[in-house]
Order: sequence, then structure tokens, then C-alpha cells
Amino acid sequence: MELEFLGGAREVGRSAILVNDSLLLDYGLETSTPPRYPVGDVDPEAVVVSHAHLDHAGAVPALLTGDSRPPVHWTPPTRALALGLAQDTLKLHGNTPQCPFTETHVRRVTQVSETHGYEETFEAAGQEVTLFEAGHIPGSAHVLVDDGDTRLLYTGDFYVQGTEDAGEDQDDAHGHQRGGTGRQIDGQRLVEPSRTRPPADVVITESTYANEAHSDRAALESAFAESVRTTVWEGGTVIVPVFAIGRTQELLLVCAANEIDCYLDGMGKEITQLLKQYPEYVRDPGALQRAASNARFVTGKDGQRERIASQNTVILTTAGMLGGGPVVSYVPRIRTNPTNKITLTGYQVPGTPGRELIETGRAEFDGRVLPVSAQVEQYDFSAHADKQGLSSFLGAYEDARILVNHGDDCEGFAERLSSDGFTASAPALGDRLSV
Repeated sequence: MELEFLGGAREVGRSAILVNDSLLLDYGLETSTPPRYPVGDVDPEAVVVSHAHLDHAGAVPALLTGDSRPPVHWTPPTRALALGLAQDTLKLHGNTPQCPFTETHVRRVTQVSETHGYEETFEAAGQEVTLFEAGHIPGSAHVLVDDGDTRLLYTGDFYVQGTEDAGEDQDDAHGHQRGGTGRQIDGQRLVEPSRTRPPADVVITESTYANEAHSDRAALESAFAESVRTTVWEGGTVIVPVFAIGRTQELLLVCAANEIDCYLDGMGKEITQLLKQYPEYVRDPGALQRAASNARFVTGKDGQRERIASQNTVILTTAGMLGGGPVVSYVPRIRTNPTNKITLTGYQVPGTPGRELIETGRAEFDGRVLPVSAQVEQYDFSAHADKQGLSSFLGAYEDARILVNHGDDCEGFAERLSSDGFTASAPALGDRLSV
């Protein structure tokens, strides 16, 4: 099997891996300024998309700008979510050099789209492909590729946490719900963690949190809820930047479970409504429905955002790294009052306003670099496996060749795996390997 790393190698963003010169796994973009896209001139026979985040699916329409029409394979929610992302990209960057596709190319994606459920084997570019639940966001998948000689498992982004419990639906001592499957939720509220470990000869693994351990989820939720309530009680406004897909819905569920009233603004509103159409891909559809009903949706009309920003309230809004969306109108309005608070809820890529705010206490909003006196906190509501989760997952593949990508320290993680007895390496951008 031949592998070529066109993006996501020794970096986080623009994931793209070509298998046997014919099958493309993901085709994303890096949300920098300007956005960066995978390297090379690729013309695949087929495409498989692991999940609908920009760094994995954001550039898929660009594959259809020429004469080729490769089929695009994904789960039903990934298809719907990725098309929504493409439309949003057009709104932000359409008709500029920063966007390599148009509305025409997005329509072509709908024409070549083929959806598949988990553990349903199909053929793509002459190879057998099977998708397995990855536990990252609704519809996210590990991708297993079998070319007849080699079985390759591409993890995509994934989450592994959760303990088996035989109890019925109820709340545990920490207020965590127990779903109808009988599993106590000690990880994400939105989706089940990854549990399937299909046999593989080669594993391409993400490594976003390879050097970190996630906080105990119950303690994390408790700290977040206490901080938010305290700020509102003291007369402040809390801005909660969230990613539209996954993190918005997770924080809606957290707020509802902790009886925190909130506003919801940005693209996360549409995504939340869309996910209601795919109840089999979320952990507790009823809980998501109740959480959405608990929030007040912001229209943004007639100065509504300005009025809301002056209230003692909680506002969940995109974008999660402060790089666009309604958050860039809220933060300048609340930034000068030290009673107010900005609670970041996820990974902040270097070079983004979110990372700049953490490191310097100021960030760029609508072309202006502004100091922020409001409190800034960061909570690790991650949907990625941490170092313990990665170790647990890869423990099932001690005899496989491990290729590390999608991380800030891919080489270091590969070295640690090698010292633990794995055959591991971290391919560089543009590398071509025979496995």
C-alpha cells in the first residue's frame, strides 16, 4: 500500500492522505489567515471523509472544480454538516483567492455524495472501506481501508472515554446522565466514545492531545458551572466561544444539565437544528432537544446583540477560536469590564485570535488589535483522545505500524511510542511511504 501525506502531517489542520494514488482520506483546510489547503495536485478516484470539521472536510468541493467527479463517501450527518460548512465558507471567503471553490462546486458535491452507516462495508477506488464510530462529533468515523494486501486504519479525530455501567436511566452522583444503553456518561454528553477496534496492519493516528491529560469531566463541568454562575451573580456577562459543530451542542447540554440559562448565537443554531434530524448519531436525542429548548436563539436583528451583551447573562457563540462569527461583535463590547468573562472551551490553534488572547491578553477583532480586561479562562471540553486515551486505543495495535499525524508534537509522540515497543514514525508533509 502506498500512502502520501498531503496535509495534517506534523501539524493540526488541512488533513489529507492519498492511498494507492486513488483513494483520498479527508481534504480539509487550516483556519489560518489566509486559510491553507493541502499540498500537491491531487485527482482521486474516490474520497472518504472522516468527519465534518473544516480541517478534515473544508476543502472537499475544491476536488470538483475540474473535469473529475470522484464519489465522496461519508456518514449521513457528515454529509449534511460538511455541506453547511461549505456554504459558510462561501459566505466568508466566496469570490476571493482564499476560497478555491464556488456554489457550483458545492452543488456538485451533492451529486456525487454517497452515504454509509457505521460498520457497513463499501467499495471505493477498488478498495474495501468500512466506517466505525469515532466518538468525536455526530457522524465522525474511523476509516478502515483494505486493498487486499494491507489493512489501514485511519483514526480521523476520535474520543475514547467511558465506563460500562449496568444501571438504568438516571443521574449519577455528579449529575451525569446515564443513557438508555446503560453506560454511565463520564465523557462527552453529545456522542458515545469510540469502542470498536478493527484489526489493522497500519494505523494512522491523530495526536492532538498526545502530551496532555484531560481533566475529570465531572470536575470540569462543576468548575465551569461555578465560574459562570459566579460571574453572572457578580453582575457580569459571560461569553462562551464554541465551535459550531460538536462543541456548541456539548455546551448546550452542559448548561441545561447545570440549570444555566443561556443565549445561543452563530452557526451553531443551524447545526443544532440539523442534528435533531439524526437522532441515531447522538447519545441522548431527548436531552439535546431539551437543551436546545433551554437556550434563547439570537437573531442578531435590531441591535439585539448589543442589548444582550449588556445583560448579566451567558452567551454561547461561534467562533470557538475567536476568528469570526458573532463572537467578534460580543468581545469588543464586554472586553473593558474585569467582571465580565470569556470562557474558551477548546483547543486554540497557534496564530488564531483565541491563542493570541491567552498568550498576550489582547487579540485582533475586525482588523483592530484590542486589549481585553475581562477575565479569560480556558476549559478543556475536548472531543479528542488524551495521552491516556491514545495509549489505551493503540494498545490494541501493538503489532501494527503506527503513523502519527494531526498534532503539535507528532515526532515526539512517535518517539515515545517507539520507546514503548511500537513500530512508529511521524511522516512529514509531502512524504510518500510504502507500508
